[in-house]
Amino acid sequence: MLGDHPEQPHPPGAMASESSPLLAYRLLEEEGAAFPANGAGGPGGAPARKLSTFLGVVVPTVLSMFSIVVFLRIGFVVGHAGLLQALAMLLVAYIILALTVLSVCAIATNGAVRGGGAYFMISRTLGPEVGGSIGLMFYLANVCGCAVSLLGLVEAVLDVFGADPMGSKGLRVLPQGYGWNLLYGSLLLGLVGGVCTLGAGLYARASFLTFLLVSGSLASVLISFVAVGPRDIPLAPRHGANGSSMPTQFGHFTGFNVSTLKDNLGAGYAEDYTTGAMMTFASVFAVLFNGCTGIMAGANMSGELKDPSRAIPLGTIIAVAYTFFIYILLFFLSSFTCDRILLQEDYGFFRAISLWPPLVLIGIYATSLSASMSSLIGASRILHALAQDNLFGVILAPAKVVSRGGNPWGAVLYSWGLVQLVLLAGKLNTLAAVVTVFYLVAYAAVDLSCLSLEWASAPNFRPTFSLFSWHTCLLGVASCLLMMFLISPGAAGGSLLLMGLLSALLTARGGPSSWGYVSQALLFHQVRKYLLRLDVRKDHVKFWRPQLLLLVGNPRGALPLLRLANQLKKGGLYVLGHVTLGDLDTLPSDPVQPQYGAWLSLVDRAQVKAFVDLTLSPSVRQGAQHLLRISGLGGMKPNTLVLGFYDDAPPQDHFLTDAAFMEPADGTQEGGSPALSTLFPPPRAPGSPRALSPQDYVATVADALKMNKNVVLARACGALPPERLSRGSGSASQLHHVDVWPLNLLRPRGGPGYVDVCGLFLLQMATILGMVPAWHSARLRIFLCLGPREAPGAAEGRLRALLSQLRIRAEVQEVVWGESAGAGEQEEEEGDFVNGGRGDVEAEALACSANALVRAQQGRGTGGGPGGPESRDGNEGPTTALTFLYLPRPPADPARYPRYLALLETLSRDLGPTLLIHGVTPVTCTDL
Repeated sequence: MLGDHPEQPHPPGAMASESSPLLAYRLLEEEGAAFPANGAGGPGGAPARKLSTFLGVVVPTVLSMFSIVVFLRIGFVVGHAGLLQALAMLLVAYIILALTVLSVCAIATNGAVRGGGAYFMISRTLGPEVGGSIGLMFYLANVCGCAVSLLGLVEAVLDVFGADPMGSKGLRVLPQGYGWNLLYGSLLLGLVGGVCTLGAGLYARASFLTFLLVSGSLASVLISFVAVGPRDIPLAPRHGANGSSMPTQFGHFTGFNVSTLKDNLGAGYAEDYTTGAMMTFASVFAVLFNGCTGIMAGANMSGELKDPSRAIPLGTIIAVAYTFFIYILLFFLSSFTCDRILLQEDYGFFRAISLWPPLVLIGIYATSLSASMSSLIGASRILHALAQDNLFGVILAPAKVVSRGGNPWGAVLYSWGLVQLVLLAGKLNTLAAVVTVFYLVAYAAVDLSCLSLEWASAPNFRPTFSLFSWHTCLLGVASCLLMMFLISPGAAGGSLLLMGLLSALLTARGGPSSWGYVSQALLFHQVRKYLLRLDVRKDHVKFWRPQLLLLVGNPRGALPLLRLANQLKKGGLYVLGHVTLGDLDTLPSDPVQPQYGAWLSLVDRAQVKAFVDLTLSPSVRQGAQHLLRISGLGGMKPNTLVLGFYDDAPPQDHFLTDAAFMEPADGTQEGGSPALSTLFPPPRAPGSPRALSPQDYVATVADALKMNKNVVLARACGALPPERLSRGSGSASQLHHVDVWPLNLLRPRGGPGYVDVCGLFLLQMATILGMVPAWHSARLRIFLCLGPREAPGAAEGRLRALLSQLRIRAEVQEVVWGESAGAGEQEEEEGDFVNGGRGDVEAEALACSANALVRAQQGRGTGGGPGGPESRDGNEGPTTALTFLYLPRPPADPARYPRYLALLETLSRDLGPTLLIHGVTPVTCTDL
């Protein structure tokens, strides 16, 4: 097995490329911007990046953060919470948003940002599973947000122009009802969708026009606070408990008045006249926060921005600062000039105090229309990025369609249809909270992405924006989660559950692995930290575990041994080692590095938890020495060498019979990558030269023992019962034995008297194997050899007492061994037979006798002791699945290595799956 060691071919396409990843960016073209050539434009061509910071980020972000709240909810917030609590709410809300903005700025300035905005940032940091699930939720939030804005616009229009059921008069001519509302919403959606379908340029111009209208409307409101004198404003009539109309009430606009300010400083929570619900701090805060969560509107346009890495942070910060200033100014002006009755009973009082009321209406309609446009075009860009990444398969295929100029009109129409479906639901008050919660999930994910990058301390995370730290990121995650449950606990829990389900779906489907996972960087950071704490000077025998180095020549013939070693590791280190023969001085490049991909695929396919370590050496023996010395790190280094047995058995190709390695006949896997069977050469033909001589094989064993490593030689593992190598529990219907011979059968003596360190190591390894679920049903048998003069029972009692101390459950059987040594012969030192203390003929005879003894015990059942009546005929009684034998030390004289190997071959011949083991370190402990 180890001798089957031909050179490994290079996997196709695995040779390291000398081209830098920077060459994927058009850095050298005279007129090309530094954006990936395979950007989000798709087959129709890359989208034209022509939006400036102001038009592409500032304008949509300002309009989204204002929304309808700036005109219809200022009085609501100040009237119920009072000026002091309103300012506190605004400060807390903007601190939460600012923390996320800092994270957005950091990620956006750390590299090229393509289309998809927040989804692109999250997915390229946290991976496709988390990024895809949150991206889809963020997309749905934008779709529902567009529908909510449109229905809000319809309601605002009908409040002024809707026909009165008691009779129309004046401008109130528009009919009302579910069907009419749906029609109005659909018409407005057609207008919004038409603008977005025609491209980002038209959207930017429309947004700029809307921005001018909103700014003009706000300017008129601000001027009105100063220019308009005190006046009484009639409030909408309210109905009493019996349905009768109550007398008309008046609110008072007092102009700038200190007493009015004093009255408005404290909170005065009361019933909301539109819903009848009693307001609290949490409910008012939720309304305020719902209206200013549009900080990602500019980031969603990342695919159309000239310089997204500069425009997103700069534009978002400007928009946040500007809206914060306007909100504070409106809070102060309202508190100075309006009494609490007006604030609480007329949320649209801006119209009543305006110099020209229609301009306020224009502002209300413009903000609602812009919010719907921003949500629809943002949703389409997110959907297009999701479709380009192919995370959800054919269901999003229509969203890949783009125009010749790169406009993803397919994603716009797709989103348009979904918004229309949501409009059919009519009233969306219940969805408003869900939309905000989904936004907060995305914000928390952005903060988490930045936090992960900061904690990972990757050298390539060096954003040009530096006004952030892991403290701000962590505080941003916590505050977003807190706000989610404050706004709607049910929606928050449901959103997290949905995210988990979508992540599980994407994990099951599999996603691209070329994006780079921050989880890998975090794991590296933590593993390095804890490896430094893993101090070998603090090792204790009671916490010992096997840490295996399995040397493999060709994995085609070693699959059963790969899986058996995986079972023996007991949570310890497991390294697959391979030696490629060659001299780097005579080669143009290192042939080892390109092979790692094939070996890692082998580990995945075989479902073993192993590391891979490959080396280049002129000989297998020297390569094994390299691996024994340098494999592992710190306190995690191999303590046991595992080798296949060196014999003349023809190698088997387990790739042809193992179900996990069955592949298409054309030699390709899914995705067009070469099949694993094509990456490893066929097994060595019988009689062909080997890469390892018998002399070097035994020398490798001797080298390992000199390095104080335990040694395991595995023979005939291909004959192991398949159910014993599976990952599940072993079949209880087919009973097997695991036989352990803890004494050296090539060392006859007058009586064993003890089990040495090597024998205890055998017992430990057999016990570890029994802990594996696939071996639970196997019965452990320990055979105790009696000398010719030793009375039966005495040694067995001592061994049973030892097993009881070691907590090992096993059946003990005594066998007579050593008669041929003669009753009066002097005891030999260990290794005398293999070292040539006796003749080769006598040593061969002893090995044959030991082999016959072991085979005879394999043919006996569990009833009685030696010579028991239950013989194994056909299927009668349990069979021996695996035999553990004591491996003697190699002789001191290298000239006797071939004779030593011949004795081992005779000893283990026809025994079935066998492990010959020599342990050099104490591994058992009776202390607590």
